[in-house]
Order: sequence, then structure tokens, then C-alpha cells
Amino acid sequence: MKKKILVVDDEEDILTLVEKVLVYEEYAIFLARNGEELFEIIKDNKPDLILLDIMMPGMDGFSICRRLKAKPATRDIPVIMLTVLSSRMDINRGIAAGAAAFLTKPFDPEKLNREIKAVLERNDAAK
Repeated sequence: MKKKILVVDDEEDILTLVEKVLVYEEYAIFLARNGEELFEIIKDNKPDLILLDIMMPGMDGFSICRRLKAKPATRDIPVIMLTVLSSRMDINRGIAAGAAAFLTKPFDPEKLNREIKAVLERNDAAK
């Protein structure tokens, strides 16, 4: 069965680019433009992994990640932060919020794929 990945970003270009990169890896891809859409999607389609931007209108990625990790139904979904933020403080905030990994934009598609596979494997092994 295909692994489900939910990509959350308010920039259409990023959503399109990430979708193109991941479709070759044969994942089932879901796209959301903000936290509200993310929470609507996961009601019916619990993803195996979430790629999450930080700087978005409404709820930011840190808040979304903390909310996901606070709920029993979603706490085990690994989150990879994918953002332009790159300071040590931002990385620490992401990890503290519950992110499994932190990647910066612009991103290398091969590195993104490697990180997704590694996080999915760690999560599967932990089950």
C-alpha cells in the first residue's frame, strides 16, 4: 500500500514542486494550503507523514505541529518541517514542537526523498 504524505504550504509553487518530486516515489499525495485544510484532510485520510511549512497565514507550522502532537489520534504522525527559516533557534523550536526533521527551502529533491524515507523507516520501526 502506498504511503500517504500530506504537504502543507501556502505557496502554490512549492506545493506543485513537492508534488512533482514525490509522485515519482509512488506516494499518495495530499495537499493543504494552511492548518485548517490540514485538519480537514486528516479527519478522513490519516497520513503516514506530514511535510509542514512554518510561515503560513493563520496557524503557523510550530502551532500546527504542537497541536498534532497533543492529540492521541495524530501524535504518531511524523512531521518534517520544510521552511525558509534556518536559524538554530527556529530548528530548535521545530524539534521542540515535535518535528522529526527540519529541512530548509530551497531544498534538494534527493535530500528531501532521503529524509522522507529515513523518517518513515524510523516511524515504522518504532511501531
